[in-house]
Amino acid sequence: MKSAFIFPGQGAQIAGMAKDVCQDHPVAADLFAQANDILGYDLSKLCFEGPQEKLNETSFSQPAIFTTSAAILEVIRTETEIKPDVTAGLSMGEYTALYAAGLISFEQALVLVDKRGTAMQAAADATEGAMVSIIGLDEEKVNALCVEAAAGELLIPVNYNCPAQIVISGDVGACSRAVELAEKHGAIKAILLQVAGAFHTEKMQSAAQALKIELENVKISDIQSVKVLANINAEYYTGPDDIRKGLVRQLVEPVLWQKCMEKLLSEGVEDYYEIGPGRVLTGLMRRINRKTRVKNVSDLKSLTAILSRIIIKK
Repeated sequence: MKSAFIFPGQGAQIAGMAKDVCQDHPVAADLFAQANDILGYDLSKLCFEGPQEKLNETSFSQPAIFTTSAAILEVIRTETEIKPDVTAGLSMGEYTALYAAGLISFEQALVLVDKRGTAMQAAADATEGAMVSIIGLDEEKVNALCVEAAAGELLIPVNYNCPAQIVISGDVGACSRAVELAEKHGAIKAILLQVAGAFHTEKMQSAAQALKIELENVKISDIQSVKVLANINAEYYTGPDDIRKGLVRQLVEPVLWQKCMEKLLSEGVEDYYEIGPGRVLTGLMRRINRKTRVKNVSDLKSLTAILSRIIIKK
């Protein structure tokens, strides 16, 4: 049986995340202590106590989600023999996937995620944009909605999450018109997302350039036994240079999550673990393939359930 570790991206953050895991597992608490030292502020307190408003800020949510996912992963690594054949992550979660595959160190991944979040927040502040989740329309109908709602402004599909759930991104006015016009185009629902800006569009070009510079000084290992799936094309990364290019492109290009999961399913991957806060990826898989069950490992209760069902390291 082939197994995959999949990791959530921005939007999964919630005050209190990882607190119970760290209280019960010292290896997780140690990783948060490292993160505090690397970042120069108390990330653990923000994750454990909030406030949620601050945790929702792009510059904080990204390192918070990465560290929470990595801390849960550390417990699984330490106490079990579970190892993935492939990893994947939704948007920012791709950094956790690279770390989980052993291609980048915890410190360098955390610094990159921190720089990425800060650069995206700065780009959002400078350009003003928004994102809308469209429920109940296929790609063709979403494209038609974008054409009508854009009215000369920027508005494009950017997150192909699962059948009938596509996120569009662009100018604030265009996104507002899309919400108003969605029902006319047959959508079940259109939700204006609580995000800082128009992610995965040309409005993030300055953030992409900043990230490109940061990546030049980061050591990325050659691909070993664990493959990593890229958001931008649903193909496996081939090496360090390909990874650097993919991470930069990801900021200004769509995320093809549905195609990523369909590729794994077509290749016979049967065992999936969603590692990190929330259950977003578990829910998306249910819509991509109802027969495929994802083992969600997001808190102490779900982690304990996983540990109780598998062979623990002696």
